[in-house]
Amino acid sequence: MTGGIAWHEGWWWTIFTAIYLHGGLLHIFFNVMWIRNLGPTVTEVYGPARAFVIFSLSGAAGFLISNLASGSPSIGASGSIFGLLSALIVYGRRRGSSVLTTQLWQWAVLMFAMGFFMTGVNNWAHAGGFGGGWVTAEAMRFSDEKRESPRVQVLALALLALTAAGVVMSFVKVTGALMAG
Repeated sequence: MTGGIAWHEGWWWTIFTAIYLHGGLLHIFFNVMWIRNLGPTVTEVYGPARAFVIFSLSGAAGFLISNLASGSPSIGASGSIFGLLSALIVYGRRRGSSVLTTQLWQWAVLMFAMGFFMTGVNNWAHAGGFGGGWVTAEAMRFSDEKRESPRVQVLALALLALTAAGVVMSFVKVTGALMAG
């Protein structure tokens, strides 16, 4: 979880680890559904390492914006999902595919609208994730021919290591707090 006490205690790494936590079966179902729809396409057009970088940085950007704007506790991959969506929009615009871009914008509007009509939805994370995915995809725009460059692979591995270290740090912090009473 990020936001709330975790954020105020300085547990900055939770913006990476909270992506992989979910609040129930329905939450998991919708996120898996969207990842299943968007993930393979992002992986196909950007490559696996860049797709993971987009997913991770989008989620982190979403939680960072959420923590700064509201500070409420939050979990889930929806910021990352919005980042995957915006990365595909960037790709479609770059390639001149108006059909793809129009369809993706329709999905974005639908997903943002659903967030405003449902309770318990972190719209700040959605907006931050969308922006994070857009910026990350734009930053990679000139490396189309080098989808899996060593630099991108190292960045993906560093984000994976950071997330794994965050899980360990969270366990140590929570265990320490529980033992301290």
